[in-house]
Amino acid sequence: MPSVTHEALVELFKNRPTLAAEMLQDALGQRVPAFTEARVVASDLAEIVPSDRRADVVVVLLVGEQQRPAMATVVEVQLGVDPDKPYVWPVYLAQTRAQHRCPTWLLVVTTDQDMARWCSRVIAMGHPGATLTPLVLGPEGVPVVTGAEQAKAAPEVVVLSAMAHGQSAAGEAIGVAFLAAAVELGEERRAVYGDLVLSSLNEAARRTLEAMMKAGYQFQSEFARSYVAKGKIEAKAQAVVAVLEARGLEIPAEVRERVLASTDLDELDRWIRRSALISDARELLATTAS
Repeated sequence: MPSVTHEALVELFKNRPTLAAEMLQDALGQRVPAFTEARVVASDLAEIVPSDRRADVVVVLLVGEQQRPAMATVVEVQLGVDPDKPYVWPVYLAQTRAQHRCPTWLLVVTTDQDMARWCSRVIAMGHPGATLTPLVLGPEGVPVVTGAEQAKAAPEVVVLSAMAHGQSAAGEAIGVAFLAAAVELGEERRAVYGDLVLSSLNEAARRTLEAMMKAGYQFQSEFARSYVAKGKIEAKAQAVVAVLEARGLEIPAEVRERVLASTDLDELDRWIRRSALISDARELLATTAS
């Protein structure tokens, strides 16, 4: 079962189709052909590989008005040792090359330097002279993004940067750069990327970033405001439960669930006042009167 980190990394490459080419060229020093569009295409290789085997992401670089494939990249996120991969990776490349009739590269992405070394091992194909050496993007190859403008131009890269370097001394600066980029992201991407960045930072950097988000700092964005609102809602819901428990009242499961699920600050304020007066926790939901 793919992990949350695995799926998050896959989404970065899907959300920014140019990311594979950027990492190949900028991080790994590979020469990528000029292209007019990068397109994520179907990665189902069921014609050759069993149905539970498919590449994580396949990106095709297109050129000219006729959108001719200039190069394809099979992107594989690898977070643990899998003895099957040296056998299936060559199949992914062969099938993708056959489908799109263009040079095809393998880019393996990992967050661990030991895994990067494992993924970089030469794969001997058995045929005389035939080998495959995966191109591997490990944490050492990911750029450290601390500039606001760079983060705004490539938000997926700053998220990668946080995942690779968030535990280092640069973690706080990377987090601040992400906040600048977050303002311009859609709500869904902002939430997913924000969780990834926060979970990747060292404790000190995470505390600093959370404080900035709660205070609004200079990023007066919906991202910061929604973060603050969520914190207030959770605190008030917990306050209702705490008052009832402090008074020794038994809290039925349906009452606890209803309180903790509320997103209405006014409702929670009324419940806090009522929780100090009622004699049975069930009375809390009987009326919303003050």
